[in-house]
Amino acid sequence: MESLIQQAEKFRLHSLTAAELSDLGLLYRQAAADLSAVRSDRSAKISADYLNRLVARAHHLVYAGKKSTLRSALHFFTREYPAIFRAMIRFTSASLLIFLAGMLLGTLLTLARPDFMRQFLGPTMVRTIERHQMWTDSVVAMKPQASAQITTNNLSVTFMTFAGGIVGGIGTVLLLFNNGLLMGVVSTACAQHHMSLSLWSFVASHGALELPAIFIAGGAGLRVGWGLLFPGLLSRRESLVAAGSDAVRLLAGTIPMLIVAGALEGFLSPTKTPVGIKFGVCATLLSLLWVWLGWRRNPITEDHLEALEQQTTA
Repeated sequence: MESLIQQAEKFRLHSLTAAELSDLGLLYRQAAADLSAVRSDRSAKISADYLNRLVARAHHLVYAGKKSTLRSALHFFTREYPAIFRAMIRFTSASLLIFLAGMLLGTLLTLARPDFMRQFLGPTMVRTIERHQMWTDSVVAMKPQASAQITTNNLSVTFMTFAGGIVGGIGTVLLLFNNGLLMGVVSTACAQHHMSLSLWSFVASHGALELPAIFIAGGAGLRVGWGLLFPGLLSRRESLVAAGSDAVRLLAGTIPMLIVAGALEGFLSPTKTPVGIKFGVCATLLSLLWVWLGWRRNPITEDHLEALEQQTTA
């Protein structure tokens, strides 16, 4: 396997015969399974480290050789991506916790210091809330344009959250915490003015996809930061490359989520549609998200990802 990898890295995959390509794929699967077994033996750490690096190099070659087709895209989103998400769930969970910490602080500061809410939101938005008026009403009059602008904005925020990981994850943490702080202040201010139902019925339908997408992007950013700060046995450059590869694949799944969320935020969320329907859409989307990311299993793919993930936990 190492010989085939060296040949492919030096002369590209085209230098391998059909039989050698088949052998490379078979050996990659066998090596990934061997690594999973060796990891359970603490006395075999040297072998585990060697296999870990070998599997990582082979993974790049095996998947780089696949053509980008509609079928491969469908395979990625339906089978590979859920396993990628589960393999890096701890980073997404950390992203969620950072957001919730900011939200809790925003709530406490608003309750303890009303002036903080006015300074944080600005006089215009505060007056709108005091009039019991949703600041999103203007979206209804320009649905198509608003939907496009919202989608673009959501993509920008998501990619900024991800990109913040390149500075050791600090940028990602600050953006997640600040977004949580804003949500905490707004939700508490609306609750104080008896507008909670208006706020959450607006957020419900698109938020079922938009918020998880931001948490996943935050997890991708934290993965980059982790690879930079804790390279393990790899060089910092190798660790960052591996982390970036994992993070980009994790981030890819948020794009369709944000497109759907932008359409809902432009065409459904700000309308006078009955509240029950909006919360029903929210429940349906969350259920589908759970089925997609959490319920379906793909043991082979997850074994490979688990083996590759050792680069950050060695």
